Amino acid sequence: MESGLVASHRLRLPLPSAAAAGAARSHLLRHRHPLAAPAPAAAPLRLSLPRHLPRPTPLRLPAALPLRPSLPPLRASAAAAASPAPGDDASSPKFLGVETKTLKKIVPLGLMFFCILFNYTILRDTKDVLVVTAKGSSAEIIPFLKTWVNLPMAVGFMLLYTKLADVLSKEALFYAVIFPFIAFFGAFAYVLYPMRDAIHPTALADRLLASLGPSFLGPVAILRVWSFCLFYVMAELWGSVVISVLFWGFANQITTVEEAKEFYPLFGLGANVALIFSGRTVKYFSNMRKNLGPGVDGWAISLKAMMSIVVILGLVITGIYWGVNKFVIDSSSMPVVERKKKDKPKLSMGESMKVLLSSRYVRDLATLVVAYGISINLVEVTWKSKLKAQFPSPNEYSSFMGDFSTATGIATFTMMLLGRVILRKFGWGVAATITPAVLLLTGVGFFSLILFGEPLTPLMTKFGMTPLLAAVYVGAMQNIFSKSAKYSLFDPCKEMAYIPLDEDMKVKGKAAIDVVCNPLGKSGGALIQQFMILSFGSLANSTPYLGGILLVIVLAWLGAVRSLDSQFSPLAKQELEREKLLKAKAVETTATVVGAGNGSLQENLASETSANGSAIKQSQEPDGSAIKQSQEQDGSAIKQSQEQDGSAIKQSQEPDGSAIKQSQEPDGSAIRQSQEPESSAPEKSGQQSQ
Repeated sequence: MESGLVASHRLRLPLPSAAAAGAARSHLLRHRHPLAAPAPAAAPLRLSLPRHLPRPTPLRLPAALPLRPSLPPLRASAAAAASPAPGDDASSPKFLGVETKTLKKIVPLGLMFFCILFNYTILRDTKDVLVVTAKGSSAEIIPFLKTWVNLPMAVGFMLLYTKLADVLSKEALFYAVIFPFIAFFGAFAYVLYPMRDAIHPTALADRLLASLGPSFLGPVAILRVWSFCLFYVMAELWGSVVISVLFWGFANQITTVEEAKEFYPLFGLGANVALIFSGRTVKYFSNMRKNLGPGVDGWAISLKAMMSIVVILGLVITGIYWGVNKFVIDSSSMPVVERKKKDKPKLSMGESMKVLLSSRYVRDLATLVVAYGISINLVEVTWKSKLKAQFPSPNEYSSFMGDFSTATGIATFTMMLLGRVILRKFGWGVAATITPAVLLLTGVGFFSLILFGEPLTPLMTKFGMTPLLAAVYVGAMQNIFSKSAKYSLFDPCKEMAYIPLDEDMKVKGKAAIDVVCNPLGKSGGALIQQFMILSFGSLANSTPYLGGILLVIVLAWLGAVRSLDSQFSPLAKQELEREKLLKAKAVETTATVVGAGNGSLQENLASETSANGSAIKQSQEPDGSAIKQSQEQDGSAIKQSQEQDGSAIKQSQEPDGSAIKQSQEPDGSAIRQSQEPESSAPEKSGQQSQ
């Protein structure tokens, strides 16, 4: 139908030429037969209206018709999830299956840990040589030194550390703590030890010992060799401060939880490797005395060599720390984790005792902790006194300690690998019984050789040994196993025993053991030895009583293990069944939620597809049947849109079938008719009607 404007004022259209008419007919034929060859495009026709008529308002069509996505929502989200993000871990470079950014942190940390443990083994062996083999001193000094010197200095150092932590940055605090250690060990070997005769009050110590009696040999020896005691304390602090505070604080600061779970166990194995190599180093430098001439202080030369290694590795540790902070980590790579402070109750001594006495389970667990600490201290001091009797020279004593450290590293490495197998195959009871059982056997053998060694002398001579040397070897075996069993069997069994407890008893029981049992186990052995030495005059006189006390403590330990196993196994089974039940319920709940969610999503998709199926068109079809929009270079827009009521856009078709759309020129002077090439508008309209 013609519009009223055109009907009232007939438009003077130029007559179409023969070519235009042929093109129209050709277009109609192509519309009816899609396989017909396309005709060349016709030139656009121009028409004009009389000037007295008002100018028509141009129609404004939307820039693009809103189309519904061609992919279902679930498939689109799945495709987006499958494609890795630009910063995803999948695109991060890896080496041997580990991300390079992780290796840049873990490898320097491993080197730091190796150097710290290497130094600690040298310092631990050297400190015993200094205080035990010094003139006017013996192994009796160790329990007094641990109680009255080491403990107060450790408390004072931690108070100073907390004050410095409030003032200095983390990097400055690290340097401020580690550099005094490095400087002291270097100064001791090159300054303090050569001046030992001048700085030690030997005459004053002799007068005090004469007035107090031989029972006070240990306390007086602390004054006699005070520089050696200072070295002993600094070596002990290296283990507790540099390892526990500095290194692990730095490692926890720059590593994530996933990295810690993967690589922290390897640090434990690396510590034993450092123990093996450092033991060989101590052995090598201790044997330097054999190649020196008479009159030369071989121990002074060995001490300088070993302390030089400690200083060099200390500088390497600081260099690695500086390099990691400078080139590896920054504020963006630091793991940011908001850690909520755990509500750990701070029980007083009286409250801790009430918790310990209220539960048989907690009492048995506390007996394990106390018995282990006392047993280790009772045997260690007695063994070192016999070690001095067998190897009185500092170089010989140090050489044996080098072999002892190497053997300890190998045994600990092996036990850490076997500990999991023992726990998995034989259970908690067997794993917890192994440590006290072996300590009982080696303890009985050690004290038997000391107390009843003379009748065994002819038998020992056949094997090229004396009862004293045999006692030294058996005591070494006991100490080696006790140190290796702590990390492979005792600690895992102790921590596993807390699992079946309810939350209240688990928290309060662990707090009570930390407050009472750990300090009691560590200092109990030293206090018992001090009492025995002061009561019986010397460590040798108190050896039979120490053996009897060790026997009673180990038997009580075995009884506690048996009692705890009878309580732990049923509780562990109940805990395991409860966990399985919870996992089964969680799986069922997840399956129900996922099934319901998938059903609702499928229903929604089906309803949307049925309601909007006529509106959704696939733009990827090769026949190009979807709505397409294009703009020509002259700025004229060819647009098609059809409302349901048919009132938005009106299309008028001439008799010859060519579609004409109207648009206003920018200057508004004329109205242009543009005919789509090949008269594609009627084709689209025809397809839409079909």
